[in-house]
Amino acid sequence: MANALVSIQIIPKTKNGEDVIPYVDAAIAVIEESGVKYQVNPLETTMEGDLTKLLAIVEKMNQKMTEMGSTNVISQVKILYQPSGASMNKLTEKYR
Repeated sequence: MANALVSIQIIPKTKNGEDVIPYVDAAIAVIEESGVKYQVNPLETTMEGDLTKLLAIVEKMNQKMTEMGSTNVISQVKILYQPSGASMNKLTEKYR
């Protein structure tokens, strides 16, 4: 059972001011490859799972940005930690 939701907006500093979208796409690919449940939204992506695993994914996302040539990365992160269980669907079901 998932015990956390982690939302992240990743903002890489690109080498020559080029478009960040390919970088963001690569960051989302890191999430996809992890196998955790996630949802891409216009300004951030939310992941659902074990907090330790989700934070490791955040670290891999940042590492990927530097591998691609970013000199630094800003990651804006929101965390819901709920040992009894955390679910994106449960939090948003009344809006559907």
